Amino acid sequence: MISMIEKKLALHHLMKGVIAHPSDTVYGLACLANNPKAIKELINLKQRDLDKGFILLASDVEYVLPYIDENLDVKLIKKLSQSVIVPTTYLVPKSERASSLISGSSDLVAVRITSDPLVRYFCENADSALISTSANLQGQKVASNTTELKSYFNESLSYVLPPNKYNSEPSIIIDLVTGKRFR
Repeated sequence: MISMIEKKLALHHLMKGVIAHPSDTVYGLACLANNPKAIKELINLKQRDLDKGFILLASDVEYVLPYIDENLDVKLIKKLSQSVIVPTTYLVPKSERASSLISGSSDLVAVRITSDPLVRYFCENADSALISTSANLQGQKVASNTTELKSYFNESLSYVLPPNKYNSEPSIIIDLVTGKRFR
């Protein structure tokens, strides 16, 4: 269990840069979606292809609305808000304001709304969605402990929260408009 002091320290570092944290899926790296400098830092840390986008992770759909096409049907936006048993990431038409740092070369942005209490704490206290990605270098296996994490990133992360024992499976990915499943 993560203590309140650890949460506050992680939030403090998240406001400035990239942290490692447990999520509702795999052990992840995160930064604030409204911090382009931190997103660039995350891209560099992961040695990530600029054409690949990231997942916007949030506790409420309100945090991702600035990144979603404002003409998207309200019924589809409501679908994003619905609770799901299996963590589900939706590919959604992006807004004109959504940075290519988030979407990569795609016209879609990946969005996952979660009830995870840590993500809720970060979103509510930073007033932002998170950029979420697995804790690994591009093409490598996801770190499952802090030793593996250090082997990838040394001391480059602003703050490290340990993974949960249940962190293991990535989310499923579905195109929100077509319903097509990708993973």
